[in-house]
Amino acid sequence: MSRTGNAVRSPVLRVSGAGRTERGARVLSAARSTADSVAVLRTGPTGISEYDPLVLATDAGRTAFFPAPETSRVRDLVTAMEEGELPTDGAAAVVEHDAETTTLPVPTHGPLAVGTRSVLGPCGWVDPLDPTAYLFHSLERDAGAIADAGLVGRGRGDAAADEPAADVWRRARETDGDPVVVVNANDADDRQRADRTLLAGSPMSVLDGVAAVAEYLGTTDAVIHVAETDTELQAHLQEAIDAAADELPVVPAVVTGPDEYRAGEPTAALEAIEGADRIEPRLQPPTPAEYGLYGRPTVIHTPRTFAQIRLALSDPEGNDRDAESTTRLLTVTGDVTAPATIEVGSDAHLSAVRNAVELEGSFKMACVGGVFGGLSRTLDVTPTAAGLTAAGLGTEGVVELLNDERCAVATAGERARFASEANSGRCVPGREGTVQLTELLRAVYRGSFDREKIRELGRVMTQSSNCQLGADAPRPVLTAIDEFESSFEAHADGRCPSGTCSDKL
Repeated sequence: MSRTGNAVRSPVLRVSGAGRTERGARVLSAARSTADSVAVLRTGPTGISEYDPLVLATDAGRTAFFPAPETSRVRDLVTAMEEGELPTDGAAAVVEHDAETTTLPVPTHGPLAVGTRSVLGPCGWVDPLDPTAYLFHSLERDAGAIADAGLVGRGRGDAAADEPAADVWRRARETDGDPVVVVNANDADDRQRADRTLLAGSPMSVLDGVAAVAEYLGTTDAVIHVAETDTELQAHLQEAIDAAADELPVVPAVVTGPDEYRAGEPTAALEAIEGADRIEPRLQPPTPAEYGLYGRPTVIHTPRTFAQIRLALSDPEGNDRDAESTTRLLTVTGDVTAPATIEVGSDAHLSAVRNAVELEGSFKMACVGGVFGGLSRTLDVTPTAAGLTAAGLGTEGVVELLNDERCAVATAGERARFASEANSGRCVPGREGTVQLTELLRAVYRGSFDREKIRELGRVMTQSSNCQLGADAPRPVLTAIDEFESSFEAHADGRCPSGTCSDKL
């Protein structure tokens, strides 16, 4: 039987996101040095970086929210709680909730109220390194229990991105050899913060999902792939793994890879883990499920996918859900005062993400789907894989809000140039196509806008590239032409309508 997650007894003062800044460390230190009878708990990030460090004062089923307080204010809060009073003056919100809750109580307004918090629930509320704060569902059900739930992989680093994850599990299980599970958390694109938020705020949820898949495959071998430069996350994950070692039947090892965009692609991640000198995507087939890490059947998912697996396991009726009924984590960034990682349901619209951040300037466009996402004037689209793809947008889990000082031509050009520099060089469409795409956009600044040639090149790259970088690189350019064709024409005539660029390429 799995243990019931333990709620921290009141009164307690939580400090969320304290590890990210010196100010957060000072806030935590001030709280701990002042507290006597009040418990002070360091929790992971909530996903709302504007609030970091967020202090949550809780007593008897009521929580007061204090975003980014000064250290003197924190001492006053602790003192008031020591005297038996829940401080509420100056709080951004005060929420009444079940005194035994193990997930963050959600205010009725503000960025934390945007969307839902099914997967993000423990983030910011429980000690991320305390396994007693979690229900481990893999102890009772393995991934086979949700194999027909239609769960799809999430993120560029997932070998089942936007495809049924169970198909990969079955293929790996049926292939000869000893299977291995890989958590691909090495993403050099800082736009996407959802995976890091989960690993920092709720690593046990990810480990639970890993154990469920490993149990279904009949293996005890699993690894978490992170960037070699992120030593803080490495140490944090190792602490979490050590803490859960006596609780879960399968706990992964932490392995590192180069902090490069190309290393985040699933098969390139395998090359990095194996220690290859040159990091590049593998030719497929065979898929990683058939021939993966060191030639073994391999399941590669992102932390987001494993957390969704854990969530599905928690729902006895999960098998009745369809692929698009689950939630999606989105990092909202761009021209905003502070980025936010939120969770939205399949019945929401992307336009809701604007309520999670403060935009600097007036909204002009959004880039949805990471560095190679699609440009759009509107966010009137559902956040499902099908909805995003139909709108020509990316599914990576990033929404960049860009203001009226941005130039669509320059934005597309910068991303094309990045593709020409970051591609592995393994296939011609990725190696040569990205260079040609960049040159065609440079030609716009020189007075030549050959829209048909750009579209044809984009079609060839999308259909024939070996990896997703080459296939996705044309998306920002093609969607920019669809939405802002007159801006390209103006640049060919020597004029930037936004007045913000001359030659950005």
